Amino acid sequence: MYAITIPEPGGPEALVWTEVPDPVPGEGEVLVEVVASAVNRADVLQRQGFYNPPPGASSYPGLECSGRVAALGPGVSGWAVGDEVCALLAGGGYAEKVVVPAGQLLPVPEGLDLRQAAALPEVTCTVWSNVFMIAHLRPGETLLVHGGSSGIGTMAIQLAKAVGAKVAVTAGSKEKLERCAELGADVPINYREQDFVEEIREATAGEGADVILDNMGAKYLDRNVQALAVNGRLAIIGMQGGVKGELNINSLLRKQAAITATSLRARPLGEKAAIVAAVREHVWPLIASGHVRPVIDREIPMNDAATAHRVLEESGHIGKVLLVTP
Repeated sequence: MYAITIPEPGGPEALVWTEVPDPVPGEGEVLVEVVASAVNRADVLQRQGFYNPPPGASSYPGLECSGRVAALGPGVSGWAVGDEVCALLAGGGYAEKVVVPAGQLLPVPEGLDLRQAAALPEVTCTVWSNVFMIAHLRPGETLLVHGGSSGIGTMAIQLAKAVGAKVAVTAGSKEKLERCAELGADVPINYREQDFVEEIREATAGEGADVILDNMGAKYLDRNVQALAVNGRLAIIGMQGGVKGELNINSLLRKQAAITATSLRARPLGEKAAIVAAVREHVWPLIASGHVRPVIDREIPMNDAATAHRVLEESGHIGKVLLVTP
C-alpha cells in the first residue's frame, strides 16, 4: 500500500507519499481500506516533530478515517468485511489501509456518504468527551468556544445547540463568524477587534460562561478564568497560544471553578472505546436526524497532503479539510 510518511520533520514538503508494507490486524483489531482521512492540528505538530505517536501506534499521521472493513483480526465480533465505517485513530489515517482497535470503529451515520464520515470521529469524540462527559454542559447554560469556525468549533456549536445551550464563539473574521451564526452560534466575537471577556459578560448579564472549550492554552488561561461563571468549567484541548501561563488561584477559588485538560490520542484503549460508544449513542442520532452535520471546507488528494497542511496552517478554512485516497 501507499502512505504519507515523514522521513524528517519539517514543513509541508516533509510529507512523502511512499510505498510501505500493508498493516496486519492483531487481536481485537480491524483492517480498514481507507477512503478518506481528515487533517488535524495534531498532524501538523507531528510533521514538525513535536507530537510523536503513542507507543504501538502507526508512525504515519492521521487521527481519523473512513473506509470499508477489509479484514478482521482474532476475537473481533459485530463487524463484517465490507462494512462501511469511520474510525478514531492514534495514527495511520494518511494511508490506503489502517489497523484500528474494534472499539474505535463507528458505522457511517445515516444520511452521510463515506467521505463525509471521515470528518466526524476526532471532532465528535473530542467535543462529546470534553464538553459533555467531563464539563457536563446542561440545557440553558452558556458555552464559549474558541476557534468557532474550526472542525472542533463547528461541531461544538451544533452539539451544544442540540442540547439546548447558548453558544458564544470567537473567530478572526466576519466570514467565519457568519458561518458560526448559520450553525447556531448566538454570540459571535471577533477576537481581533473585541475582548471576549467583556463580550461574554455582556451576553450573560454579567454571569460569564458556564463552560469554555479552549484550543489556545497559555495565552488565554487568565482571561478564560475571568470569563467563567461561578461553578464554571474550563476545558483545555490545545496549546496554540503556548504551554506556560500564569493563573490567579484566588480568581479560580472565588468562582469555585474547575480546569481540565485532555488529549484524546494518548488515552488508554478502554477510555477511547467508552467515548466512541457514547458518541454512537448520543451524537449519531442527531446526525441521522439532520440536526448535526460535519462542516467540510474542501477535499484534497491524499498524495498531496502537503497542500492540505498548508491550508490548515494558513487558517483560512472553515470546518474540516479532508484527504481522499487517489
